[in-house]
Amino acid sequence: MNISNIITLFGGVALFLFGMSLMGEGLKKVAGSKLELVLYKLSSTQLKGMLLGAGVTAIIQSSSATSVMVVGFVNSGVMKVRQAMAVIMGAIVGTSITGWIICLSYMEGSGGLVSLLSTSTISAVVAVIGIVLRMFSKKQTRRHVGDILLGFAVLMFGMQAMSGAVAPLKDSPGFVRLMTAFSNPVLGILAGAAFTAVLQSASASVGILQALSVTGVIAFREAFPLLLGIGIGAAVPVLLSALGARTNGRRTAYAYLVLQLLGAAFAAAVFYLSDAVLHYGFTDMIMSPVSIALVNTVFRVTCAVFLLPFTGAIERLLDALIRESSREREANADFDRLDERFLKHPALAVEQSRMTIYAMARKARENIGDAMVLLYDYSDELAKKVEQDEDLVDRYEDKLGTYLMKLNGVELSEEQNERVSEYLHTLSDFERISDHAMNIRQTAQEKHDKKISFSERGEQEMDVLLCAVNEILALAFTAFTDDDLEKAYMVEPLEEHIDVLCDELKLRHVERLQAGTCSLQIGFVFNDLITNFERVADHCSNIAVAMIELNRDEFQTHDYLINLKELRSHNFDALYAQYAEKYKI
Repeated sequence: MNISNIITLFGGVALFLFGMSLMGEGLKKVAGSKLELVLYKLSSTQLKGMLLGAGVTAIIQSSSATSVMVVGFVNSGVMKVRQAMAVIMGAIVGTSITGWIICLSYMEGSGGLVSLLSTSTISAVVAVIGIVLRMFSKKQTRRHVGDILLGFAVLMFGMQAMSGAVAPLKDSPGFVRLMTAFSNPVLGILAGAAFTAVLQSASASVGILQALSVTGVIAFREAFPLLLGIGIGAAVPVLLSALGARTNGRRTAYAYLVLQLLGAAFAAAVFYLSDAVLHYGFTDMIMSPVSIALVNTVFRVTCAVFLLPFTGAIERLLDALIRESSREREANADFDRLDERFLKHPALAVEQSRMTIYAMARKARENIGDAMVLLYDYSDELAKKVEQDEDLVDRYEDKLGTYLMKLNGVELSEEQNERVSEYLHTLSDFERISDHAMNIRQTAQEKHDKKISFSERGEQEMDVLLCAVNEILALAFTAFTDDDLEKAYMVEPLEEHIDVLCDELKLRHVERLQAGTCSLQIGFVFNDLITNFERVADHCSNIAVAMIELNRDEFQTHDYLINLKELRSHNFDALYAQYAEKYKI
């Protein structure tokens, strides 16, 4: 095998991978978002989930893509881990379809009508139709169909190029020795797993094995362990998708690996033990692209059928291997309160909602506090906690928002209706405060990474603003969780002073920039922090106003604020003067 063959081989691999990617992307675009909807709406039973997983994977040509999709569904809470495992099993089966499509590239004819069915002819016709649709169709759907056909044609040409490049290997003693080494089951499985982990595609690995089979030196005893290993290596992209996911998302990603490992162990144990007793004669059979596709499909279908009844046990194993953090256990306990059966008993449902939104408020308050600490004492551990807690607060908002809207649809007493309205009005403010915690965390990281430090005067001014923001947070959150209207009335005068304070800080910072005592880089960080703290104070004001207005049986925020500021009711002037004196720069 000379340098020309090697270049042709790599070119064929590149065309094959690109063609498969182009075909899969085109199929996904034609299907739109329907595949995702089908997956999480119609996977209610294990059998349905497996069939759907196989169908979707056959369409998009990637078990990894399907599995990554369900990891996302589980991570967002719209699918259970057990449901996801059934879909993943189906995906593992569905990916074997690609091997059969690849077999079309080995159809050849000697003449006449048969020659019209050869790979070259089919690929050329498909490519022509594809490019016509891609270049001249005005409808987007037809253009995507053109992408599918072009992808198929490129894939076929890639396979032909690979097959032609590796053909001389049949006369290479080194290649024959290498393939013979893979008859060792352990070595073959490891090689298949490593190769697929690099390519990150089981379909591509099987396709390359099919191309190598044309050399006539790959027997069943070499191909079988390689196919077992290919399944295991395909778990790498799925595991990568779980980085940063919640516990159940990680469990789903690891389910792919566990299922492939168990499937490979089961198939290897059954085959090699029975072969030791029965001495199968077909182990020396030379493999072809078709026989490799057949063995791959039989292996995957058999494993899926064998493992499907054990999904419960596998789920328990995953629970034991990947444990929930105390934070997630606490949140899940809160979410368990929002049981739809309580909707028939509004008093109980409102009370459960109260406890849950108070837990959300505490988490948001804790998160903004942690973010503030990062400004002075940055650590990756605390930064990650802020990120995780922000994700948790988002989940609180999703769960509570959905539950409260359902609760709003049942018959409630006047008092219960007020409570539900208060929770709905304040829910997004708690979530937004936690969003600002993330913004502050990012600014703190930039400050740490770039070793940015404020001037002595700038540091003092920021400390004053931080103290004021901490007080307004304490007032708003205590007012809400203690249902304390007096504290709620104290929020707006402080929010008014914080607005003035932020404007003053910005002006003074501009003066320092002009005087050259502060750099532009520091300026961006300083202004980002001021903006975020100002927004946090605004959301605290929203929370207090919602409490006050709903207590007055109306919700006219704008009118209330005008009345409060212009008429100076509820000791506004006295409180404002007190805050202005306390937080002055």
